[in-house]
Formats: sequence, structure tokens, C-alpha cells
Amino acid sequence: MKNEEKKNPHKGGRPSKIDPAVHRYSISLTAEENARFLTLFETSGMHVMAHFITACVFQKGIKTVKIDKATMDYYMRLTSFYSQFRAVGVNYNQVVKILYQKFSEKKASAYLYKLEKQTIELAVLSKKIIQLTEEFAEKHIEKP
Repeated sequence: MKNEEKKNPHKGGRPSKIDPAVHRYSISLTAEENARFLTLFETSGMHVMAHFITACVFQKGIKTVKIDKATMDYYMRLTSFYSQFRAVGVNYNQVVKILYQKFSEKKASAYLYKLEKQTIELAVLSKKIIQLTEEFAEKHIEKP
């Protein structure tokens, strides 16, 4: 009975680690070095500073994330524009069906001709948007 108590002295709480980290080191940084260190830590995206320091010491890959507000804003606007563009395509199909159901063949063809002109303008605008997006990506988005 006493041998069993000595084998398991743990009465509760978190289980003990197999290889606990017991070796500690201390460094001192100047204000400038500390600011630079904190900036690196924040851009790394890591949540635990000890893991970040360990990754730095052993030169594991340190991930830094840089968020460009202008790029994000452009991306969000482009996404909303794309959804509107899709909605126009859906509405286009519905308009064509209604034109042929509600109007005579001659009148529907006249309206469809006007709609086709607007569609061509929309296609030109779409190509221009794609060109601008490619130019923006080349100039402002860094590729690893």
C-alpha cells in the first residue's frame, strides 16, 4: 500500500510533462531593441512569446504577416463588384425571358438590341477591370 502511494504522489491538477523545460535564460534589451523585438513578435502571428524566441534561437521558420490596408480595401471592393456582376448576369437571363413572353417578336428584338449594346459596354468595362487588377498586383502586391 505504501509503495503504491510513492509511485503516484500526484493528487490532482495538470499531469506532469515527460520532458519539462526547466532551463531558463535572461537577456537585456535596450528600448530600441525591445521595440524592434516586439514588432517582430507581433508580425510573426505567434501567440506565445516563448515559442517565438525559441524559433528565433533555433532558426526555425519565422512567419511574418504584413497586412496592407489599401490592398485589402481593393480586394474587398473587387469582391463586391464581382458579386454585383454575377447578379447582372442572372438578371440578364430573366429580362430576356420576360421580353419574349410579354412583348411581340419585333418589339422584343428591338429591346434586346439595346440590351446587347449595354452588354458589350459591360464586357469592355470588365476587361478594363481585369487589366487594372493585374497592374495593381504587379505594382503593389509583393510575391514571396
